[in-house]
Amino acid sequence: MKRYLYITFSFLCIFYFISCEDEKYISSNDVQLEFSSDTVMFDTIFTTVGSTTQHLKVYNPYDQKVLISSVRLARGEESNFRLNINGTAANEVLDLEIPPKDSIYIFVEVTVDPTGNNLPMVVQDSIEFSTNTRLQDVDLVAWGQDFNLIKDNHIKTTTWTADKPYLVYNSAYVDSGEVLTVEPGAKIYFHSKSGLYVKGTIKAMGEFSQPIVFQADRLEDVYKDVPDQWNGIVLFSGSHNNIFNFAEIKNANIGLQVGNIEDEGFASVELANSKIMNHAYAGIFSLKSEIKSYNCVIANCGFYAAALLAGGSYDFYHTTIANYWGGYTNTGTRTTSSLVISNVLIIDQASGGSVSYVGDLNKANFYNSIITGNIANGNELALGRTEEAEFNFNFDHCIMQLADTFNISNSDNFTEIQKGVDPKFKDPYDKLDFELDTLSPAKDAGLKIIGQQFPLDLLTQSRIMDSNPDLGAYERIEKDPTEE
Repeated sequence: MKRYLYITFSFLCIFYFISCEDEKYISSNDVQLEFSSDTVMFDTIFTTVGSTTQHLKVYNPYDQKVLISSVRLARGEESNFRLNINGTAANEVLDLEIPPKDSIYIFVEVTVDPTGNNLPMVVQDSIEFSTNTRLQDVDLVAWGQDFNLIKDNHIKTTTWTADKPYLVYNSAYVDSGEVLTVEPGAKIYFHSKSGLYVKGTIKAMGEFSQPIVFQADRLEDVYKDVPDQWNGIVLFSGSHNNIFNFAEIKNANIGLQVGNIEDEGFASVELANSKIMNHAYAGIFSLKSEIKSYNCVIANCGFYAAALLAGGSYDFYHTTIANYWGGYTNTGTRTTSSLVISNVLIIDQASGGSVSYVGDLNKANFYNSIITGNIANGNELALGRTEEAEFNFNFDHCIMQLADTFNISNSDNFTEIQKGVDPKFKDPYDKLDFELDTLSPAKDAGLKIIGQQFPLDLLTQSRIMDSNPDLGAYERIEKDPTEE
């Protein structure tokens, strides 16, 4: 009888310890959950108020159970998303168990109003997982408005219309030999780190009453003047016949790059009646390429408003280059000149040393223009020259913010220059308004023959109604006091 009791007792003890073993969870702080995707993306483009559902699978890759301390939406109750976590409809679940080599499902639902202008183009959140002090997350991405999605597209010859906005997610490429035409009034938005890369041709043909806008996809007021929200537009060497007319390019890293060093040849573009403003690095960054610009404002960039490097051919007419970076935000001061012209580009190598690229500067002409800003040393023009290549430039009838020591006596390079003069813009800091004030020295200071070539300014006002045209992109039109 005792032997029978002993055997029974032993069996119960073994069963107890096996049961206790079953209850153990993996305790390592290195535990790593696996997911069916690192991003749950709602590719449906909404056309009405409504919702849609996607799912995420969470895997336990280990031979022991995993206890997840919490699964939650990062934005909690403020989120547009809702969760069903392993059968529980809640935006947070605690102490969730996944058996060895097993998985659970999380269903994600989102509701957005695509016509709601208070929403950004992209609605985002994330699911956070806390396991043994390790934090992991999975991104949630949905569209906040109705638009045409361009996601890693290689674009053949096509036309973008003004019917609905376009959202570029990741990147868009215009292939060699293809033409992207953008109609008046079209709005092109770019998600973070996205860009438009052109090896073919882009023709952005806006109108005064219907400009074309290239900007980031964050539409809240707080992001209105935040630079570096997207990568910008790149015209590769070999891309020709490009045009931007009545276009606005804003809030990128580099607004418009024209040409690249890696490819042979050059890029060419005509910039007309356009604004390139508020970029973290440069407004225009040109490499051995060709630009014709008139009635344009290039303003407020972290390093250069315009950098014309490694040679090229450039004509700027009635262009306002005004860099007040740091004067209207807390982004810091600028130490680089607003306009840089050079026939050489020197690139430092990570391994030490540098590589130089030299090209002929066939011409860099600036007529009836303004080059100014708030740089501390007072010099908004920098010239970089090597004797190995041509270096031809000319400033004719311009206001230029130059240091006292900058020599402008050479008439081959400088004609009728107002040096170190405040052009007196209306409000270059708060409103980014580069129209001329009534006391501006730019009034009637331009070369008449240039004004006749471009008889209408950026606002389509006449330049040829008085004695001489004004400098820069805007003509100051004084009101008749009897009409007020």
